[in-house]
Amino acid sequence: MESLELRSGSRMPALGLGTWKSEAGEVYQAVRWAIEIGYRHIDCAAIYQNEEEVGRALRDALQAGDAKRDELWITSKLWNDSHAPEDVQPALETSLRKLRLDYLDLYLIHWPVALRRGVELPSGPEDFIPLSEIPLASTWEAMLAASERKLARDVGVSNFSKGMIEKVSDATGQTPAVNQVELHPYLQQDSLLAACKELGVAVTAYSPLGSPDSAAMLGRHDDVLLTAHPTICEIAEAHQATPGQVLIAWALARNTSVIPKSIHRGRIAENWAARDLDLGPADMAAIAELERHDRKVDGRFWFLGETYSPKTLWDE
Repeated sequence: MESLELRSGSRMPALGLGTWKSEAGEVYQAVRWAIEIGYRHIDCAAIYQNEEEVGRALRDALQAGDAKRDELWITSKLWNDSHAPEDVQPALETSLRKLRLDYLDLYLIHWPVALRRGVELPSGPEDFIPLSEIPLASTWEAMLAASERKLARDVGVSNFSKGMIEKVSDATGQTPAVNQVELHPYLQQDSLLAACKELGVAVTAYSPLGSPDSAAMLGRHDDVLLTAHPTICEIAEAHQATPGQVLIAWALARNTSVIPKSIHRGRIAENWAARDLDLGPADMAAIAELERHDRKVDGRFWFLGETYSPKTLWDE
């Protein structure tokens, strides 16, 4: 399996299974199927509220001999209400307990946004904590301390801009191993990818198909879905592949890891087969023309007051 080598020397499998929006009663079987098919990278997060079921699937897969623990790459993420340094390790330990693991392979700061303790999603400005009160650097120091205690082999960030990565790196002398961000042909983020490469930060692409199933949740009205775009469909037909496979292969061709989500065995297997799809220079050039700087997960749920804004969140 192709993998990305991190600064620590760890190798993160390039293709993984995402678990965002995978409901209880569905995610257990999805994880079992994925591991049986060959996936070794499972992406989780505390806020997904399904880590206990993922943990049962991991336990049963290991007991069944479908994989060995040292073959798996399990990622989870620190939620925004646990940014205070004293809350980081307890939050990580809670994810470990739910996932039935002794350590994570990767633990990420989920968002560069701080919420008051116990707040899952904000209802108003009073639920936020300014980063002047809990700087990202102090949260990052606690993440590094958890890694030193062997609770996570590597630590990183998610939804961070170049400036945010530089800020925590300059403050601590240690750069995040990974930055997980939204990446697809409508939001290609070439400058951020280049910056991460220069900084030695691996990149994981989430919502690689343009997150069509989050439109209703986030109040979006998508016009042309990526999976229905004529360019993507033409490339898929030329390669006797599906549009989804083209989008996953595009992410892999850009030297990012990618974590498409599905709860259907056929689609999980189809996504896995995208590893064998080689896109040529003409295909990559045609897809490059689809850039429209269209964030599907644009962070609008954090803009309930003056604490956070598109400028503070995305540096743009």
